Amino acid sequence: MPIKQLHKWTGIALLSTMLMACNSNDNANTSANGTSFDPVVWKMVTAWPKNFPGVGTGAEKLAQNITTMSGGRIKVTVYGAGELVPPLEVFDAVSRGTAELGHGAAYYWKGKVPAAQFFTSVPFGLTAQEMNAWIYHGGGLELWEEVYAPFNVIPMAAGNNGVQMAGWFNKEIKSIEDFSGLKMRIPGLGGEVLKKVGGVPVNLPGGEIFTALQTGTIDATEFAGPYNDLAFGFYKVAKYYYYPGWHEPGSVSELIVNKTAFESLPADLQSIVRAATRQTNGDMLEEYTSLNNDALEILVRDYDVELRALPSDVMQVLQQTAEEILLEVAQEDVMSQKVYDSFVQFRSKVSAWHSISEHAYIKARDGR
Repeated sequence: MPIKQLHKWTGIALLSTMLMACNSNDNANTSANGTSFDPVVWKMVTAWPKNFPGVGTGAEKLAQNITTMSGGRIKVTVYGAGELVPPLEVFDAVSRGTAELGHGAAYYWKGKVPAAQFFTSVPFGLTAQEMNAWIYHGGGLELWEEVYAPFNVIPMAAGNNGVQMAGWFNKEIKSIEDFSGLKMRIPGLGGEVLKKVGGVPVNLPGGEIFTALQTGTIDATEFAGPYNDLAFGFYKVAKYYYYPGWHEPGSVSELIVNKTAFESLPADLQSIVRAATRQTNGDMLEEYTSLNNDALEILVRDYDVELRALPSDVMQVLQQTAEEILLEVAQEDVMSQKVYDSFVQFRSKVSAWHSISEHAYIKARDGR
């Protein structure tokens, strides 16, 4: 064979070999050092509509962070509310192992785990900053893990939307008597407070609230704040928008992980899951803080929403009632009492500090 033709066929053979190698690498998973691996494939079920701003996109970001930070060694697929399991059955699905991960809020499981309510938000309780401090440095995380241990589930803080709004109403709230007979979508301990002052709490997932308010199934609702509420379109079916969110001053979104699945991971991947979750926890709060007021301006300016403050005497009754409810929940079981004691002690400590730091500074900055 002539030299020129030999070079031609040698080049073709080399190119063919390179293409085969590329195809082989595309089909295999390799680490940075070239070692091949089989990825851990996990499902994440959520209590939120698919890609809903804030909490829904937060679940997606968390899944992406876990996949990216693990170098593809863990691949997470996210399922919105109802796609794989109903939104309020996320906890059971993760406990059973139907899904390895769940993204929701701990107070949704209060019927199964009363003490869980403390790990979402407590009426007149801790702000987002204070909740993170209690969870990470005040013993809260250890208690949270202890509460969930019997269910084969590991909890992690995976987001926070800060102080919420008090909610959407079609009548003015002038006195505590205006809550009498009021059917309101409000979960967790806030719902128990509403019940005690004469209201009717209804626990609905986010995707069902608009229709319930539109059809009169409920008279009022809360969800999070302007960023989420604008996306839901509540301004179309309610007139008055009240503040402040006494019932949820710092609401934690949680990631729950099936304990068996988590413990099957090597130590470095366990650390990556925790690190990715903590990163997402901070990112969500920053997102809400950045966008809430922009959304509020749109609601008031473009949709003529009437922004109202709850009367001070109403707030006083709600706060007194909230403290009574917390004591009642604490007496339900030993674990609830244990969590209550830790929470109340931390609140007292951090309130004393914030009275001369955060609160005093903001009051001075804003000229109040």
